[in-house]
This record gives sequence, structure tokens and C-alpha cells, in this order.
Amino acid sequence: MNRISAWTVTVTLAIACAGIAIAQDYPVRPIRIVTAGLGGGTDFVARLISQGVAGALGQQLVVDNRGGIIPGEIVAKAPPDGYNLLVIGQAHWIAPLLQEVPYDAIKGYSGITLTDKSPAVLVVHPSLPAKTVKELIALAKAKPGQLNYGSTQVGSAAHLAAELFKSTAGVNIVWVPYKSMGAAVVDLLSSQLQVMMSTPSAITPHIAAGKLRALAIATAQPSALMPGLTTVAAAGLPGYEAVSITGVFAPAHTPAIVINRLNGEIVRLLRTEETKGQLFKTGAEAVGSTPQELEAWVTSDIAKFGKVIRDSGMKVN
Repeated sequence: MNRISAWTVTVTLAIACAGIAIAQDYPVRPIRIVTAGLGGGTDFVARLISQGVAGALGQQLVVDNRGGIIPGEIVAKAPPDGYNLLVIGQAHWIAPLLQEVPYDAIKGYSGITLTDKSPAVLVVHPSLPAKTVKELIALAKAKPGQLNYGSTQVGSAAHLAAELFKSTAGVNIVWVPYKSMGAAVVDLLSSQLQVMMSTPSAITPHIAAGKLRALAIATAQPSALMPGLTTVAAAGLPGYEAVSITGVFAPAHTPAIVINRLNGEIVRLLRTEETKGQLFKTGAEAVGSTPQELEAWVTSDIAKFGKVIRDSGMKVN
């Protein structure tokens, strides 16, 4: 063996041994989970994880709630050692498409796992003479600019889902912005709005009471969240899918052996019936994925909604 080959083998072995040491030792202190504000969906997921895997990891997981784009900045700039994690949703990687942010949504992180999916549901007021997706599209084309829909701020999941529907179907339905989805639902119930893309949890009681009509769910396949409801794609808009996810990330270049340890424990938690039930009650389906599947989803989401944002001229004022 020549000197270069011997040196290469020595370095490789040293790296491998270091990796084993990390696996044996990690974690040796509490782990911080940075997420969005108190009370939201990502906060709920972060707390499920913090409580559910602490025992298996042998360390406390502390949830750190921050507003706006701050969670993404904190974790992007943290050491890649597995002690600062990010639990965040779609807004995190959509934000760079709408404004300047202090992180790279793709290169700044190592994915750990996709935790859950929350699909949009296409609903209308019962007074609207459209009982199917095809009928809604036909009506919108016959009355361009005369129908409206409501959602919260620019780039929210409901806003993107509706704009994707408009773009894919080639219709003009006017957006009415609201400060909260609750206020938008109130106006939909009173027929001041005609159309909405909403989460299942926000509109299921009203559908059951006959106050709203669900036309389809925006998943690729029928979902247990809305039993018996067809998908938008199957009902007349092939290829349409609008599902927001939550994911767990670490800073870029976090060692794979640490990523895999975290992935294993979190996915194990997500696949328990208790955790599935807790997420289901919030209108989300537990998933659990490989790091690569999470990163692929983010990349696909950016491409899909990036086109919608560019084509619509969407921007944050």
C-alpha cells in the first residue's frame, strides 16, 4: 500500500470512528426545537415531538416559539450538531418566493422527516348552483370575476391552493383577503363569499349541518379526513393537488448519523396510533418519511407554487 492510499484509509477510518462516537454520545444535552408562534399547527407538532421522543433520546426537548421568519434564520445559522431543530410548515419555503429572507430554504437545512399532511378542501355556499368541480369551473368561466373566495394573507396555504386552482382551471375568481380564516368562514356561511379552500377541521361541522357544500378534497388520493369525498383531480382537474405539510429540519451539514437517529425516533412516534389520532383531530394525517422524501417535497412545492406566484404577480406589500 502506498503512502497516499494508507493516508486515505487512515482518514476514512478516523471519520467512521468519529461517526460512531457521535451516535453513541448524541444527545448529551437538551435539544431546542424552534418553531412558529404558540397555538398554531407547527407548535402543536413541535410539542408532540418534544414530549414523545424525550424518553427515547434521554434528553429534554425544549420548544422555542418565534414569530415570522425568525425560526428559519435561527436554525440556518446554528451549529450543525443536532441540538437546534426546526419544526415548520409550507410558509417557511414559500416566504423566499415572496420577500427577502435571511436563509436558503433548500441549501440551509438537512431534512429529518415529514411529520404530517393537511389538505385543502374545496367548499362552496349551498346557494351556488355548482354541485361538482366541473360545474364550478363552468360557472366561473361563464361569470369571470363575479365569484369570489376568501383566505388569509398572501402566500398562506389557502391562498396558494385557491390560486393554483384558478391557474390550473383557467378561471377568474376574485380573492378577498381576511385577517383570519375564522372571519372568512363567517362570510362564507352568510354567502358574502361563494368559494373557499379550507382545512377540514375548520369546515367539517358546517358541512355536516348543511351550511356548506364540499365539492372535493385536494389530495392525490381520497382521504380519511373527508370520507366519501372525491379529489379535485378526479372530479375534473387532473393533476391538481394542494396539501400543506409540516417538516422537521436541522442545519445543513448535520452528520447523517445524527439525522438518522432523530428520524428513527420521530417516525416511530408518528406511527403510533395515539399520535395519529391526535393529529387527525386537528385535520392532519400523520406521515413520517425519510429525509430525502421531505427534501423532495419541499423542492417540488417550491417549483409548483413558485410558478403560481410568478404568474399571478403575487407579492408581500
